[in-house]
Amino acid sequence: MSENFADAVISHAASWASTAGARELDFTYGVFYGTAKQSNKKDWHILRNLRDKVPHTPRGRVLLSPDNRWDCRCVIRGVRVNAAVRIGSDWWAHLGGPTCLVEVLSSLIRACVLPAAEARNRGAFVVGDLGQIVDMTVVSSDYNVSLLQRSQLSWLFLMACHFCDQLE
Repeated sequence: MSENFADAVISHAASWASTAGARELDFTYGVFYGTAKQSNKKDWHILRNLRDKVPHTPRGRVLLSPDNRWDCRCVIRGVRVNAAVRIGSDWWAHLGGPTCLVEVLSSLIRACVLPAAEARNRGAFVVGDLGQIVDMTVVSSDYNVSLLQRSQLSWLFLMACHFCDQLE
């Protein structure tokens, strides 16, 4: 897969830029959830393959290597290409701005989870750290409920844990 993306960018960058009347091209591969730390790095190999396959000619070269990074820059047939792999919250911020992820998660919760009385007895969880993830003691008692009701916050915490390495 990663090789196919790199090949497509190298093969089509010049025509994509020409069609758009541009001399610079941004390529972003987005991963809906997770973090760079959680990643198995398969997606990063798009950037490595791009670096390794860019023809080294006067009109083609690597400007910024993806080593220890999630982006790279190169010139392909005279077109400057900025390539990035954006994971989780980085992808959502790129897509819709800094509050996009919270807006999407809140909208999903508001659409799918009816406000209710806060659960007092949560019972036993099969997932070992789920109790810690949905723990409401971290939420101030004067929390403003205009966006999500207090009973919906544990769903926000549960969804948010897929976009960070640690909940604090």
